Amino acid sequence: MSKNANGEGSIYKRTRNGKVIGYAGALTYLDESETSKRHTVYGRTRAEVRDKLKAARERLDAGAPVRDASRTVGDWMRQWRTTTLAASDRKESTRDLYSNLSRRHLETEPFGATRLDRLKPSDIEGLVLSMRAQTKVRGGETVRALSDSTIRQVYTVLRAGLDGAVRDGLLAVNPAAKVKRPGITRQEAKHLPADAVQRVLTAASSSRYHAALVLIAATGLRKGEALGLSWDRVDLDAGSLTVLATLGRIGNRLVISEPKTARSRRTVPLSPAVVALLRRHRVAQAEERLRAGDQWQDSGLVFTTEFGGPVDPRNLLRVLEVAAAGAGVDKVGVHTLRHSAAVAWLESGVHIKAVADLLGHSSIAITGDVYGHTSDDTARSAVAGLSEVLGL
Repeated sequence: MSKNANGEGSIYKRTRNGKVIGYAGALTYLDESETSKRHTVYGRTRAEVRDKLKAARERLDAGAPVRDASRTVGDWMRQWRTTTLAASDRKESTRDLYSNLSRRHLETEPFGATRLDRLKPSDIEGLVLSMRAQTKVRGGETVRALSDSTIRQVYTVLRAGLDGAVRDGLLAVNPAAKVKRPGITRQEAKHLPADAVQRVLTAASSSRYHAALVLIAATGLRKGEALGLSWDRVDLDAGSLTVLATLGRIGNRLVISEPKTARSRRTVPLSPAVVALLRRHRVAQAEERLRAGDQWQDSGLVFTTEFGGPVDPRNLLRVLEVAAAGAGVDKVGVHTLRHSAAVAWLESGVHIKAVADLLGHSSIAITGDVYGHTSDDTARSAVAGLSEVLGL
């Protein structure tokens, strides 16, 4: 970064009207372009100035800037977002998410107005606390506006941005690195019993997206995985599909990208009933293609609009919500079907490792945290079965 040019530096008295009012110290050094620079510090005593000069020399020797930049956090995060983040090899969806989080939570006041050279770990902890305190009204109830996951992501963005400030010589150390990453309280996923899932799917039977909902309910696929599935990844003869893509919304665009983790890329078996459903769906899609003529978009996707384009995930959600209301089931999202499949597998005795593989979880710890609860009947059957084995 910079080099110390004159060793110890110099300390001299500051006087006014012949009276000593304090001390000052000067340190000369060479910056990255070999230009001579002078850094001055002030203090009430010679010892205080000596300590400040020592700290400045240590920063220079460590390759850090002699002083932290005075520009604001918000100003720096805007630059980082439009340069370092934009040029990174992160997935487009991740870059879009980080950009939005930075704009909403880190570039705005009051936190964004904090100067880099005055930013302390306690300021970052205060940001976390303020985000946890934000509330909104939903369904007549006051609830937290930001989830634990969002708060952790904001911290991740800030830490990455401040790492960039250290790299660019604006900070000597990253204050976010001294703050423990915000934790996440995992909550058991909302799920439906099998009969409720059946009612919802029956209520959605007239929708063009009925087959997509059935596939999710039967295999535990994520919404984006089902909508990003292409026919070349489906083997109806073998009764399986391979997850290699996911569809999501980035801004105003629908984008198909690779799954985030290696475990998400997986092969999922299909039951004979689901295979038969997909065969019928493929025939219906072929007929729809003929009707669309040259307006058909050859996306190769299993689930498409009437003109062959990708399906907006919001449309799938709307279909499910209408169906759930018609079936008398409250507060159901597309992910609820995935959760219901997982719980059904676990409660029927499927090993948790197999369930984690089917769901594409990165570890069985996630599966255990999210789906750790079993029904009273399942627990009672387990205890009774063990007693029987033990001859009790």
